[in-house]
Formats: sequence, C-alpha cells, structure tokens
Amino acid sequence: MSSKPTVLVLGATGFTGKLITEYLASHRDSSAFTLALGARSKSRLDDLVSSLDLGTAVELHVVDTTRHDQLEAVVRTATVVVNTIGPFYLWSTPVVEACVKHGVHYVDLTGETHWIKRIITSSHYAATKSGAIIVPSCGFDSIPADIIAYISSKTLRNHAGQHVDIDTSTSAYSIRGGMSGGTIGTVISMLESVPKDELRVSGKEYSLSPTVGKPSSRQPLVYRLFLPDTGKTLTGAMFFMTPTNRALVQRSWGLLETEAAQDNSQVHYGPGFRYSELLVTSGAVRAVLLTLGMAIGFGFMLVSPLRWLLKKMLPRPGEGPSESVRNNGFMKVTNITTAVALPGAAPLQVKSVMVGQGDPGYKLTSVLISEAALSLALTARGALPAIGRGGGVLTPATALGDVLVDRLAASGQVTFESKIVSARTREGKKTV
Repeated sequence: MSSKPTVLVLGATGFTGKLITEYLASHRDSSAFTLALGARSKSRLDDLVSSLDLGTAVELHVVDTTRHDQLEAVVRTATVVVNTIGPFYLWSTPVVEACVKHGVHYVDLTGETHWIKRIITSSHYAATKSGAIIVPSCGFDSIPADIIAYISSKTLRNHAGQHVDIDTSTSAYSIRGGMSGGTIGTVISMLESVPKDELRVSGKEYSLSPTVGKPSSRQPLVYRLFLPDTGKTLTGAMFFMTPTNRALVQRSWGLLETEAAQDNSQVHYGPGFRYSELLVTSGAVRAVLLTLGMAIGFGFMLVSPLRWLLKKMLPRPGEGPSESVRNNGFMKVTNITTAVALPGAAPLQVKSVMVGQGDPGYKLTSVLISEAALSLALTARGALPAIGRGGGVLTPATALGDVLVDRLAASGQVTFESKIVSARTREGKKTV
C-alpha cells in the first residue's frame, strides 16, 4: 500500500466534482498524494478519466453512499474526503459519520446551515475523540467570509497586541459568475424536505456557535461601507449568502473565544465581535431593486406551484455555467474591521482584500475546496491551528488558518492584502 496520503473526491462525476478532479489531477503537489474518485456509475467514472486523460494515475471507486458497507469500505482508505454530494441534508450525514468513525478528515461545499447544525450535534464530540477534522463549507460558501475575518483579526492583533478586540467586521462582495442547477436544487430541497422548526432554529443568531455573542445590526434596505483609507463609500444590497456566511463566521468566533478563555495568546476576535456583509452595486437604486428582487424570488420559491415551475425553467442538477463564464468570472471581497475604541482615541481599522480568479461558485470554488483538502492531507497535524489539531466539526479558519491562507496564495488563483489603514472622516480628513 502507498505511504502517500489519499484524497478521495465523492461525487467526482458531478459538475463541480469534475472541476475539483481536474484541479487536483494537475496540481503542483500531485506527486505527493494519491487521487481517488468515487461515484455511483462506473461508466461515468471511466468517461471522466478519459476526458481528463488521467490514465491509471487515479484510483476509482464505484460507491453508493446510501449503502453503509460500500461507503465505509471506501472512506477508510482515504486520508481526506472531498464531498460534493448534495443536498447535504438528504445525502451526506452518512459520509460524515463514516469519516468520524474511521478518523478520516473531511471537507465539503455545503451552504446548508441547518445541516451543519445537525452534524455538530451528532458528530462534533465523536470527531474530537477519533481525531477526524470535519470542515464543512469549504467553497465560495464560506471560505472567503471566514478567512477574511480571520486575516483581519490577525493584522489587528499583530499591530496592537493581544489586548485589542474587534467591534465590527464587514465584508463587501464584488462578484461575476453563474449558477448551477445543483445550487437551486439545494434551496428547493431545503424548503420541501427540512422541518420548519429545524430551519427556524438554525436561522437564529449564533446557531452554530458554542456560545452566543452580540446581536448583528439591523439589516437596511441599502448597505454602505465606508473605506477609511480612501474616503470612498461602497454601496450595496443584501447579499444572498449572508445567512450562511455569518453563521459560519460566528461559529469561528465562538470556537476561538472558547479557546482564548484557556489561552489568550491564540487568535480570537473579542466578546463584542459582529460580522456583516453586502453585495456591491453601482448605486442605491440598483441596491434597492436587487434586494427586492431577491426577496420576491425567494417568495416565489415558498409557493408550491411556482416552485414546480422554477424546477422546469432553471438548470438541472449536473448543469452549470459554460467554460467561458467560469474563466471570466471573478470575486473581490473588501473587508473593513474596526477595533473597539479606547477612551479618547480613534479606533484602529484594518482593510483586507481577497481577490479570486474565475467564477466564484465553480472554478474558484474548486480551488478553495481542493486547497482546503490538501491543507489536511499534506500538512503535519502539529502545524495546524490548536483548535484544528483537536479535531471536531470546525470551520476553515479554526481548522486550517494560516495553512489554508498560504496554500491559496501559492495557488496563483487567490491574492490577499491586509493592512492597518489611516482612518478618515467622510469629508476625507485623516483622524489618526
């Protein structure tokens, strides 16, 4: 048996699974790990191998994840499982359970907060005992949100010391890309399959966090983020991913605060931390129209006949944006993090920017989750953050931290910048 770690992609023949497979197969570190592909159909696996010209360089596993014997037999051969099989609420709990049982690490693409809450309840403690590091939401949901808050916190504390705490952290997203049938299918499945009480509980503030923090600010119709270094203001709409992203960032906050209670030298955000987001638009009118449009669109999905019509009109699972759309997409996240002000002084502020090349939901997501998986497969456990070393159902920031940031920067697909900025008033005058 090979001594190299094995990265197993489940759902490899799906739309996103193919992109992940292609990225991993051509990776700069490909000689350092064994790539294994899992799917239900042998013929589709063979077609994937042929289309990417993989030859015999990969292991192939025909596996039905609803069959526990098949699933466990495959999972136990892996070092890290990359799971793309959604909706996760319906299909992926057994995958997590198999990984936890066998001490195998796990990453996925879920944006389903209700499901993450479920696996935290069922599997977090067991994972700390088996040593499995379980990291949901390792794609566009929700690495950018989680990592940029983490980077900003580090920049702030590196500048001012461990005594400084965060007041607010706000991320403004500028994106261009497409949407697949799988994403839409997940939303529809959530409305049709998940008990309403479960959705209600998971939708509450800090639903994923081990402790409850400061409530978020009230959501306006038009969002504005002042950039203290330039004096400019970004205008935007409600971001449709905020509920998912914020819940994950709040879990990072809670895990880090719990750890800091034992060791204050560890990265943490402070007890008053609040996180928010916006989707950048060209102006206030467009922001209002976009926010109202998203609200109306979600309202349509609540009505069964309209939901049935949407299923007929929208892309089917397995379909997604064209190669041109994927290659020409981009993501830019601008984060302003403000420290709790000391008496008589202007608060310190950090500006962090994360830029990703390619359609955020697909091309960039394949980079994000692949590098998260390789962070676990190719990094000595002792080099991971303290929380990550302990195992459990964690987050990208708490499980992977700087290891993931460094790998993403080295990929050439993602850049980061983070710095203390000189605060200005809205009239453009410097205050510090």
